[in-house]
Amino acid sequence: MHIRYLRSAMAVLLWTAICSPVFASPWAEVGDNQLRADIELLQATGAVSDVTIHWPLPWQSLIEDLSRANLAAQPAGVQAAARRVLAQAQAATASGVSAWASLDLTNTPSVVYGFDGMGRGEGQAQLVLEGTSGPYSGRIALGGITQNFGDKPNKIMPEGTYFSARLGGVRVYAGYLDHWWGPGQITALQLSNNARPMPQIGISRSSSQASSWPILRWLGPWQLEFLLGKFDGPQIQSNVYYNAVHLTVSPLPGLEIGVAKTEQFCGQGHPCAPLRDYFTNVDLSNHPDNVNGEGSLELKYSNVLGKLPFQAYMQVMNEDYSWFSRSGSSHLFGASVFLPTRTNPVKLTVEYANSIATKTIFSFGTHVYGFTYRNGQYPDGMRYRGRTLGFSLDNDSTLASVQANWSDQVGRFYQLSLHHATIASSHSINANILTPTPVNMNMAEARVSLPLKLGNNRILHLDLAGRLQDDQPRPHRGFAAAVEVALRAPL
Repeated sequence: MHIRYLRSAMAVLLWTAICSPVFASPWAEVGDNQLRADIELLQATGAVSDVTIHWPLPWQSLIEDLSRANLAAQPAGVQAAARRVLAQAQAATASGVSAWASLDLTNTPSVVYGFDGMGRGEGQAQLVLEGTSGPYSGRIALGGITQNFGDKPNKIMPEGTYFSARLGGVRVYAGYLDHWWGPGQITALQLSNNARPMPQIGISRSSSQASSWPILRWLGPWQLEFLLGKFDGPQIQSNVYYNAVHLTVSPLPGLEIGVAKTEQFCGQGHPCAPLRDYFTNVDLSNHPDNVNGEGSLELKYSNVLGKLPFQAYMQVMNEDYSWFSRSGSSHLFGASVFLPTRTNPVKLTVEYANSIATKTIFSFGTHVYGFTYRNGQYPDGMRYRGRTLGFSLDNDSTLASVQANWSDQVGRFYQLSLHHATIASSHSINANILTPTPVNMNMAEARVSLPLKLGNNRILHLDLAGRLQDDQPRPHRGFAAAVEVALRAPL
């Protein structure tokens, strides 16, 4: 990273800390697997009834649920999870201004990029200022990211920057936010944090608590979000925009149902009539359209079987909206179980994702190769700055994963992951952006997150990860090992 960028960023942050109003931090954000595991354990055991397949997740809902929960009857591991979540929620929503710096270094970024993905490049760093004051919130994050040290110029990195305000029961925002729409732990087919966040504006409910309106009360806890973004940066086709809407409801305890619709629209060479195309492009008849759209259905069920909290889930994504005649469907299936120990439970997850499109949602033997995330009218496809908006392995790929994670009594978090991936297909050469020819790969990753106390209630967060894999996306070949270090320090 160029030194002048760091100096400029530091100067801006220090000046803003002195002169700016106080902002707020309203969401539990994408990226913290310890927090997600805690929330899902609380949901499975009935301690909270919040939506968990739609991230960012409003803190307000969790605080309200935990304030009413009868935790005394819960096992010690559930009580410990509740304490961690409540402490994090209260700290995030407390009034005040804070600043911190982050750094991530690795010799090789991970090919498999999950909910808790670390760096997207070989090196990245940021200086961040954030805060809270009533209904207003915001964050200024300035830094840089490089793909190859000494090879390519560093890129400005505003990821995480946002400004938002709560207006009654909704929150409006603008900035660069990561999203994770779906129940998958390692993959979200339609919208994930795999790609860098694009500039966007959006609106969502400020709480996912059940509505008091009689007509909507039967939905249970629910969340609705709409966002509008722009594909800036290097693109084959200029002036392309992106819209996304996600609705999640929980009509029965433990049951979550989500539906989403995302579109690329306008762009060089296209007629640009967003309202007309949005409300007429429900492609049930396979008629030609002016947009590149995707739709998805998500299901998740959480409960306790015997004394074992568990969750089972699935996601189906269609490249077209015609669910039964020509859908181009990708599939994801998974399940987690929380295994008891003397202290905190171990969360064990098994997950399978497949982006080899099937002709219809149920025609598993009829494939359409080179179809997922691609479109003839939009040559960039559902990709941004070289990475797919959804599945990190792009199209015509499969990923089978086993993952175990747990927390110890002092807040350290451990995670082990095993992945078997098939990336790309011989039926669609050069259709996958990771590799021009197919690759079969096995990868193992061990990771630990360490909160280190600095005094005055300040905590430095250190993440260490090691990865081994027996092959690599082309043009590289053969065994590879990687080490990654991430540091987040208060200023």
